Amino acid sequence: MFALTFLGTSASVPSVERNHPALLVEAAGKRILVDCGEGTQRQLLRSGAGFRRLDRILLTHGHLDHVLGIPGLFSTLGLRQTSEVMTVHAGPGTLDVVVRMLAGLRGAGRAPIPVAFAPLSEGQVIDAGDFTIDCFPVRHRDTDSFGFSFQSPARRHLLPERLAALSVPDGPMRGELAAGRPVVIAGRTIDPEDVLGPPGGGRKLVVVGDTETTDGLSRHVADADMLVIEATFLDRDAATARDYGHLTATEAAAFAAASNVKQLVLVHMSGRYEDEEILAEATRVFPNTRIAADFDHIVI
Repeated sequence: MFALTFLGTSASVPSVERNHPALLVEAAGKRILVDCGEGTQRQLLRSGAGFRRLDRILLTHGHLDHVLGIPGLFSTLGLRQTSEVMTVHAGPGTLDVVVRMLAGLRGAGRAPIPVAFAPLSEGQVIDAGDFTIDCFPVRHRDTDSFGFSFQSPARRHLLPERLAALSVPDGPMRGELAAGRPVVIAGRTIDPEDVLGPPGGGRKLVVVGDTETTDGLSRHVADADMLVIEATFLDRDAATARDYGHLTATEAAAFAAASNVKQLVLVHMSGRYEDEEILAEATRVFPNTRIAADFDHIVI
């Protein structure tokens, strides 16, 4: 299960309703921030999420609307005297932007809190046991941009009716079978295949930040339960979208449809359009689309 709290859903210019980009993803007791636009620390408070157990940030790229909230957040965590190490995952160029911002607070090499910088390259970012995070390169102007794929494995669960039929008692024997190991009861060997159901329950969440094209991304996004991706422009302004390295709502929706995504969530909303216009354009191509608003909470 992944729980998403949208902390900022605007494009580069914030509005009264929408803050700069940031997304909180919670899974298996861990809390991970994807991007940290200006004002993210206040959005964490306003959402009720707060700062507890927040020790990892994934950055899609180094444009300031996606990273400018880091100095303020770190300063606040420093005042709270947090001793946890904050790990920042990003492309090398993006990390350089962050390091230079933090140097402006206290000087080079001195951050308000303990920080570890982890440069990204395509592949696995972390294996948390109950879920993994992989990253993949994304094209957005002159940045070293990345998207992120969160996946929880499908699991096989014990079938109560089979356990009862084979007289498997409650306790350690069931644990052994669930772990894939056979057990012996009254001289009979019971194999896990005798009592396990089909795999199920796996989930896949893909988050793509700003991107000028979806070319080459489908293999990372295919069959996702949810795709979170930008839709900064409408199709009538496709030429402007190309100039600024962004997608239109039609392109995002067509990509979701081609990738067999179950649900599409659009972010990075521009104030030049009404939400209804964006949603109408996207749903013509991919009906199961929604536009995220600040403080929306979605569980998959």
